[in-house]
Amino acid sequence: MRRLTAQADEASVRISEAASVRALLPAPDDSGRKATSLRSVRRPAGDAPVASELWIGVHLFTGSDALERLATRAQRFTPRVSVAPPDGLLLEVKGSLHLFNGVEGLCSCVASECAALGVQSALALSPTPLSALVAARCGQPAPGGSVTDAPVTSVGGPATGVSFTGKPFIVLGLAPLVGQLAPLPLEALRWPQETFDRLARMGVRTIGQVLRLPRAGLAKRFGTEPLLMLDRLTGRDADLRERFRARERFRRKRDLTYELESHEAVLRALEPLLRELGTFLQARQCSLMQLECFLQHRQAPATRCLLRLATPVADATRLGELLAERLNRLVLPEPVRSCELRSGALVRSMLASNTLWQPGEHGGAVSVESSGLIERLRARLGPEAVYGLQVLPGHRPENTWRAIEPPSQAASVTRKSRAARASHTTPCPPWPPFSRPLWLLPAPRLLSQRNGLPRRRGALRLRGDPERIESGWWDGGEIERDYYVAVDIHGVRLWVFRERVAPHRWFLHGLFG
Repeated sequence: MRRLTAQADEASVRISEAASVRALLPAPDDSGRKATSLRSVRRPAGDAPVASELWIGVHLFTGSDALERLATRAQRFTPRVSVAPPDGLLLEVKGSLHLFNGVEGLCSCVASECAALGVQSALALSPTPLSALVAARCGQPAPGGSVTDAPVTSVGGPATGVSFTGKPFIVLGLAPLVGQLAPLPLEALRWPQETFDRLARMGVRTIGQVLRLPRAGLAKRFGTEPLLMLDRLTGRDADLRERFRARERFRRKRDLTYELESHEAVLRALEPLLRELGTFLQARQCSLMQLECFLQHRQAPATRCLLRLATPVADATRLGELLAERLNRLVLPEPVRSCELRSGALVRSMLASNTLWQPGEHGGAVSVESSGLIERLRARLGPEAVYGLQVLPGHRPENTWRAIEPPSQAASVTRKSRAARASHTTPCPPWPPFSRPLWLLPAPRLLSQRNGLPRRRGALRLRGDPERIESGWWDGGEIERDYYVAVDIHGVRLWVFRERVAPHRWFLHGLFG
């Protein structure tokens, strides 16, 4: 008799769950048309609901500040990742199950990512995003980063399986979803407290009880928002989620438990941030050309350390070495209380091989060693001490070049390839008839003269014909000069010019090597 009574109770429970499912499905009206709900289109009663999506909901119990980092790392499981602040995360994973050994394997991988960040979390899997999130809020923290200690047991077939009571909330179909949501507490929906109090006075404390209420009366007393939320919960209405987009730049701050006074201690404090930076760049397959470090003090202004790179770098170890060179040159006004790293604009990493010619041979490109040398020199001497030169079009010698950032390896390769393509189509320009020195003085230096000829530690001998330059009348920097190559008494070749207007003075402008 007891066994028969238990079987009868279990059958009545199943009948009530099926009735609750049927109560949520609309029935066709007398005219044969489909009944419609508020702002949603219901399915016909005869159609079996099919789950086109599967969502993993993650609820963070501690460390909600790691939500963005967890969302970034979760993109390796699926591109459809959504954030539900302040402590929720959603992943659409139906197309990823076969890549991670099914439901158990994928949920274990997600839980491992949470454990790696040091946060306590609970997981749930459901065909609608809101139900997965609500079920995860009702879960318990997974010990040791695992989802469950026992294997998942499901009923209803592989396509519409649902775990037994006491196991993780895993629902793979829409048919059993309402029955599994029914015992969950109503507070997991996070409605206003006034709504919960009014429903509690009516004896409604679970999701199943609120689903059994008349829809018209629920909308009349509490508005349409709770009703629409229930439709998204059970899959009757679409639940569109905004896709998470990772930050385009890296920014991390670390507050220290005690103040640091030495550069070595500051570098040790920056090591975790540099490791995160390396992971950040690796996940995006990008590199950096600039990195900023801010050191906060108690009263003094923050110390800013700017690291500019000669070539894109993504290696955290190399970035740490260059940052150490820069920090060793700084004088800290006060002990450091916190440190922060900020990256510049990200640069897409480009895979390249070494050229056939070595640097300097037949126009060989800049090598990795030369880029590393430039970066170390700039880290030790400052970014203003090492720079590159760019040739500008013009005739005035002082305006034919400017200082620029040292050329990167990728830019050098691109420049050489363009020059090689151009050499096959256009002839080489003729060599200029007048030679000019590579070393120009910052400003022309006045020379003494005798009998109309220049002198510098003695008389100067002029070689060749003069080069006349008349230019700059359009911008206020007009010049009229005759340039000569001169040789002094020691055999040093000089580049001098004579003014074409009175008083016809002589100036020294450059020296030949």
